Amino acid sequence: MKRALFLLPISLAVAAAAAGCGTSTSTSTTAATTPTPKPAASRTAATTVDVRSTGLGKILVDAQGRTLYLFEKDKGGKSACSGACAKAWPPLMTTGKPKAAGGANAKLLGTTKRSNGTQVTYNGHPLYTFFQDTKAGQTKGQGSNFFGALWYVMGTNGKQITKS
Repeated sequence: MKRALFLLPISLAVAAAAAGCGTSTSTSTTAATTPTPKPAASRTAATTVDVRSTGLGKILVDAQGRTLYLFEKDKGGKSACSGACAKAWPPLMTTGKPKAAGGANAKLLGTTKRSNGTQVTYNGHPLYTFFQDTKAGQTKGQGSNFFGALWYVMGTNGKQITKS
């Protein structure tokens, strides 16, 4: 119940982001809670997948140390997250072959095509960051149920970590 109450503002922010897709010159006090995609930080010629030790164990992170998640709704290595979902859970994008660092297994790295480019995969799972993980090592999206399925951090073995 506590987790549901904690995540309520997230779902409201995502709904607001989906509703407010037009342009506007006015400012709003809700702007700080609206997900903002980070394409410049997550799209480079050689995207690196690294490892970080957290309370959940050793997990995959991007080059900035932001936690990488899998979405249980994804099937067959293809992303089921677009639109408002991709604003809240920005896909880890690349324009070159992804690189492994710090204990990530290079053999498990791959890519999948999206309508807007190429997304990094690990053990066949498309990888995402979470808009509320604003600092390296945060895992605020762990176990969240948004956009029709659960989100989990990814372990170095290529499997989801389900503990909270």
